[in-house]
Amino acid sequence: MDRKLIFLDIDGTLVAALSSPTLQVRQAIRQARARGHLAFLCTGRNLPIIGPDILEIGFDGIVASAGGYVSVGDQVLFDSLLPEELVQECLTVFHDLGVFCRIETPEGIYTDPQMEALLRSASPDPHNSELIRMQKEIESGIAIQAYEHYPRNGAYKLCFTSRDLDSVRQAREVLGDRFDFVVHPYGASTACFNGEIIPKGIDKGKGIELVCRHFGASPKDAIAFGDSMNDAAMLERAGVSVAMGNACDELKALADVVCEDVAHDGVYLELRRMGLCG
Repeated sequence: MDRKLIFLDIDGTLVAALSSPTLQVRQAIRQARARGHLAFLCTGRNLPIIGPDILEIGFDGIVASAGGYVSVGDQVLFDSLLPEELVQECLTVFHDLGVFCRIETPEGIYTDPQMEALLRSASPDPHNSELIRMQKEIESGIAIQAYEHYPRNGAYKLCFTSRDLDSVRQAREVLGDRFDFVVHPYGASTACFNGEIIPKGIDKGKGIELVCRHFGASPKDAIAFGDSMNDAAMLERAGVSVAMGNACDELKALADVVCEDVAHDGVYLELRRMGLCG
């Protein structure tokens, strides 16, 4: 079989809400690599919050921060921070509209204090793995620092939470020429809308292209697994796109395949069906 490049989102795909990868998923990835295939994390997380329980599985590279950082082994292929002037412009726009922000940098995560209170009160849609993860981060005590400690040296991306969608639409009117706005699934009666802004031209799909080029491969040789709309560019670029059973309907419509959900080892089962692992 020709060598495949397997790209895996983390939250809602590889793991469920800050859980550790299951034994079946770990073994499937290791078996696929043992057969000569390559495996990569392709996540919205920044590097400081990719835990050792995930990294110890063994991967050939990482696309992190929704494409803002790309590495293969010890070699960094791409590392693009938003300039601080632009970060401050985004923060001003959001704050003026009453939208709370989370800044993700190479050093860590910095958040508005009001964001934690809003997250604690939210009742997330079951397809919103990003909001569920942020709630679990608060519960687990992951070191997320207050905005006042942000070092102001640039950032990979900003996430946002808002009590209403109109504020998000207004922010998009100002920043939409430079950023793609991703709003994650929300329930009919939610009081918390969350999403992220990703610089235009920098996304998980571009990360796949860089990795494939590094290995002299085509994106047609790539298989991408995801569950939320920040995975859309990744699924659109890969030769075979797989949406998790717990993915939002919009992402499932983009995918070639819909596998079982993350709670039922969808990654393992699909890799086995594809003949990439034992």
